[in-house]
Amino acid sequence: MEEMRLQKYLAASGIASRRKCEQLILEGKVEVNGKVVQALGAKINPKTDEVKYNGKIVKPEEEKIYLLLNKPIGYVTTAKEQFGRNKVLDLVKVEKRIVPVGRLDMYTSGALILTNDGDFVNRLTHPKHEIDKTYNVTISGRITKEEVEKLEQGVVIDNNYKTRPAKVKILKIEEQKNQSRIQITIHEGKNRQVRKMCQAIHKKVLALHRCKIGNIDVKDLKLGEWRYLTEKEIKSLLES
Repeated sequence: MEEMRLQKYLAASGIASRRKCEQLILEGKVEVNGKVVQALGAKINPKTDEVKYNGKIVKPEEEKIYLLLNKPIGYVTTAKEQFGRNKVLDLVKVEKRIVPVGRLDMYTSGALILTNDGDFVNRLTHPKHEIDKTYNVTISGRITKEEVEKLEQGVVIDNNYKTRPAKVKILKIEEQKNQSRIQITIHEGKNRQVRKMCQAIHKKVLALHRCKIGNIDVKDLKLGEWRYLTEKEIKSLLES
């Protein structure tokens, strides 16, 4: 078996995305043959070298699994939780170690993919792969055509970063409640991006739900329910 980079081996073993694995290596949490390795260029022979993460032997998962969860509000997407909050991994009862693909904040519900395929995680979260993510958003106030156009063209968030063009659709304007329901489709993954985009047009987000990733939606899943992705769905994400 040919040598491979240490971070790729860790990702293929379902530890985390390749970028996250690079961070784990730099933090000194990975050993090869009993020695801590902190060089990102390090290579290993999967057949002869023993790799440990946090003191436990790491081996690639032979069977890859891919799940779609309709995440409820009140659950965090971190694998480890130090504050005692509910984790999405508590909702998905599978024997294999899995990690979320990207994140949804605690107060956002909706579509979340989980897998033990590190290369799949890396591909879906890498900026060069523009996979659409669609959100249904309830905001305060009546949204105007001009504000919709601003969101579509890009708004400034986070230290003068201008968001890339988005697709925006008005779903409903509720005059009595002084609220608007809109749908926003983006393919970036900035932290809390949709909330910050709405803040940039002076609209407070009252509810946020990710209804689709690519062309995969959660309309047939109740909150807290999950299912396996089909081969066709996996292929569609990889080809995006």
